[in-house]
Amino acid sequence: MFVFVCARCDAELTTPLSQVALPAHAHQKYGNGIQLPVLMEPGTFAVDPEPWGPPWRTWEKIHPDEAAARGVYAPVYALSDGAPSAIVIAPGDARGTLLIPEKGGGYCCGLDGADGPNMACEACGLPVASRIDDCSLWQAVWLAPNAVRRLPVDSADAASRSWAELMAEGKGTPPFEPIATWGSRVGSSRWWSWSPQWEAAAGRALAHLLAASEGWPVTVPDGLIEEVFQRTLDALLPAGLPARHAVLAGPGRPAPDADADILLVPAHPQTGETWTPPGPAAPAYPVPLPFGVWLWLAFPEPYLPIPASGSMPDGVLRDDPPAPRPSHLFRADPGAFQHTLVRLPAVRSPWLREILENLTQHMRAGLF
Repeated sequence: MFVFVCARCDAELTTPLSQVALPAHAHQKYGNGIQLPVLMEPGTFAVDPEPWGPPWRTWEKIHPDEAAARGVYAPVYALSDGAPSAIVIAPGDARGTLLIPEKGGGYCCGLDGADGPNMACEACGLPVASRIDDCSLWQAVWLAPNAVRRLPVDSADAASRSWAELMAEGKGTPPFEPIATWGSRVGSSRWWSWSPQWEAAAGRALAHLLAASEGWPVTVPDGLIEEVFQRTLDALLPAGLPARHAVLAGPGRPAPDADADILLVPAHPQTGETWTPPGPAAPAYPVPLPFGVWLWLAFPEPYLPIPASGSMPDGVLRDDPPAPRPSHLFRADPGAFQHTLVRLPAVRSPWLREILENLTQHMRAGLF
């Protein structure tokens, strides 16, 4: 485990933390006026290897060769010139910091960090972090990588859990959840929606699915996977050609068939490493999914027609309804889709570039 300290005075700025993978929804902006929860689990931190935050440069001021050297292969509105490797933590894990009043910029409901670091070290006044809690943004504290240092604490950092241990823990991410607008009272301005985490995960996965397709149709398994991906794949890829087959693969699942072209596999929640089939390397293209999303797809938790414990008398049916479903079809997160696709070399293909350039129209059509 580690603590982060001020780079100027060595004052401790966090509780002891363990490193995990950066969530797929770390930079997601969801809806308008939506109240999103805390991004990170308590006691954890993640590192974003890419620059993020101000200052920004628009695409017109960036040479394509420079962008490609940074791993961006298609136009974006702007790229950050901030320091890479920012550290994100839960707000409750911050210590010894004060808000900087003149850096309190935001949209309407809170802080968005657009003015640069808005938290200072309480001991010496050095700006060290950005508190994010505006509406439609995941609540987090982003430590500035050039203003903090990471120090190990006495106890050794916990070893990464094995796939078997993760499966035994069985912590899946439900596809539906109640969504609330900022400042709404309990029971008001709340509705059941697709999980924002699922929409971000699907946006990232969809970019990989299109790259893996190489312009051919793609089929995915029936059920929830079909509901999440197939409608958009059918709209964006040509019909009437032999289809490439995507299958769900991972720990606890049967070995994928030899004719599988694409594997939907889990990413390790601590290391971010993608699961690979045992034995010789498979030729199928691996598409990463967050472990919690993959687990729910691979082993969905059923709605129980009887209580989880005990039993009901013969002839008596359960009368309470299952959890409500969203009122709209699933839509992948366009921001996560774009962020991923522009970082895949395959986006240089004219047909993929056309999809990217028409993203706004695809959003209006309800595909994103």
